Amino acid sequence: MTFQRARTDEQRNERRRQILDAAAAMLTEVPVAGLTLTALSRRVCLAKANVLRYFESREAVLLALLEAEIADWISELESATPGAGTAPERGDRLADLLATSLTRRPVLCDLISAQSTVLERNISADTALQHKRAVLGYLGTLVRFTGRHLPELGDEDAATLMQTVMLTAVAAWPGSRPPQAVLDAYAADPALAVMCVDFTDVVRRTTEVVAAGLLTRERQPR
Repeated sequence: MTFQRARTDEQRNERRRQILDAAAAMLTEVPVAGLTLTALSRRVCLAKANVLRYFESREAVLLALLEAEIADWISELESATPGAGTAPERGDRLADLLATSLTRRPVLCDLISAQSTVLERNISADTALQHKRAVLGYLGTLVRFTGRHLPELGDEDAATLMQTVMLTAVAAWPGSRPPQAVLDAYAADPALAVMCVDFTDVVRRTTEVVAAGLLTRERQPR
């Protein structure tokens, strides 16, 4: 395939979209650690130098993909209508919604779990600034989403709840996907299987507990 440089903003945006789509497809086949710039370049039929015309590094590609995945996840969440019931009941339903929706998005979870340890290590200050501003905007949207389901929480506590959800996902995702050697150890000694992490259950239960604690604190005089 002969490379043709994108010359208009529309062409450049289309080329960026093609690269992101290719990266997303690859992450359904390999984890973040297995996605290399060389492999990505081959997938989009471009030389590495040409991919770097649109993204400064592999990590910058993955950060942009992370932002797109978060935006798509938020769109799914916002389609859920808040239900009736007591605050604790609504808190439990919210916890289940967040846990199950994240479980259905393995690419998002893989990217989130690698964000601070991998994806933010080989980028410029400009890319970091743009990414952090985007994430801050998404957090604001998630806080408003939480407020619709649990209006008893103020913005500060809603932000605390969402930060807890994301941090729990960061820790639980890799723990719920042990390497084959660990799986073999669990099979050899079933007593060790209690150490295996159930991602959905951990995120759900942690969110339930934190939501209940925040709701209790909101009812107490300060």
